[in-house]
Order: sequence, then C-alpha cells, then structure tokens
Amino acid sequence: MADNKSSVKKVLLVEDDRQLSDLITDFLESEGFHVKQEFRGDTVEKRIDSFAPDIILLDIMLPGKDGFTVCKEIRPNFHGPILMLTAKGTDFDQVLGLEIGADDYVIKPVEPRVLLARVNALLRRGELPTDGNEKAELVFDKLFVNRTSRLVRLDGEVIDLTSQEFDLLWLLASRAGEVQNRDYIYKAVVGREYDGLDRSVDVRISRLRKKLHDSNETPFRIKTIWGQGYLFVPDAWS
Repeated sequence: MADNKSSVKKVLLVEDDRQLSDLITDFLESEGFHVKQEFRGDTVEKRIDSFAPDIILLDIMLPGKDGFTVCKEIRPNFHGPILMLTAKGTDFDQVLGLEIGADDYVIKPVEPRVLLARVNALLRRGELPTDGNEKAELVFDKLFVNRTSRLVRLDGEVIDLTSQEFDLLWLLASRAGEVQNRDYIYKAVVGREYDGLDRSVDVRISRLRKKLHDSNETPFRIKTIWGQGYLFVPDAWS
C-alpha cells in the first residue's frame, strides 16, 4: 500500500472488457495505485500524454488498434514498463510482445496476486540491489552505460533500451567477464524464479545484441555459455 500521495504509482489499464477492467482497477486501487482505464487501442497515445503513467497494462485484442501495434508505436517515446495481457498462452504471442518492446506478459484470466507481483517487479526497475560500492557508470572503450540517467551510448550513438533491457545490460556489464546464470538473471531482472520455459530473457538478450551491434548467430560481445548462462565480454567494445 502506498504511504503517501507522492509515492502513488500511476497505472494505465488498456482493456476493452469493461467488467474485467473494473475488477483489475478496483484491486490495484485497493493496493494503493492510481489507475486510469482505456478501452480502445487507438486512443492510448493521447491518454499517455495526459496521464503520464508509470506503467501500462496492455491487452492484445482491442478495438481501434491491437495491443501489438500499440506497443510498437508507443515504445520509442514511453520508457516505463509495458505489461501485456493475453488470453493466448502461445509462445508466438509472448515472444512477439517482447520483441516489440513489452517488458512482461500475464496470461488471462489474471490471478490478482500474480498481476500485483508482476507490476511491482516491473516498477522496481532501476532498483537492482547494489553492494554499496557499485559504480554509477561503466565504460568499456566505446560503450558508456550510466545507471543514474539510464543512458547508453555506443561509439557516440545513444542506444534506446526498454527498462528491462537496460537492467539486463547493467547486470551483465557490472559483472563483466563473469558468467551470469539464468536463474540469477530471472530473479534480478524479471523479478521471479525461472520456470524452465519462460523465454523473456532470451528475447531480451537477442534484442540487446541487435541494438549493441552484436551478432545473434556468432555473438562476441554478449556470449551464450551453454548450460551456464550469459557472459559480457569487457574487451569487445572497440
């Protein structure tokens, strides 16, 4: 529960099932969130401008524009987390959503406590634990990463990352030269235990490689160490 008005997080809920939308809204508001409802995909951008949400819960099947289209269009300018709501439990839906910039997904019907846990995990972005001595910025030749401003530059080019892409990069880069196992990455970045099936970290690694001019076929900057995890190579940024 939020302790004061300044700490209240704003949630934009985009869901055309009004009964479900009301149920989710009532639950989140009882947990201290400020929720605005939107029922069409083609009005989301205007609502973002007027409401400035901290997080967006975005259904896939919407009138006006579907959730995938909305996510792709708002992602360049909305830097908060996007949690997709899908009634389809297929890999295709999940991976496609993550590839176009969503941070996580929940399969409907939504269990309220699961939804709350996912929302809280996403809102904790930028709050990864530190040991008290961790630097605020990292430099590897032409790669610059600043944790405070969440700014990434490679060879002078600003690299636009989603919130969880940045958290994943920071986790790997701050432990450069050390293999980070999948279980640890899921707990630190996604905010839950790895279930052996979830592909969200794999998708984000793939997106990071593309944005950081690495190769998914023969990666040399963020390597896959089979059976162990991922390795950030500190001397591969010249």
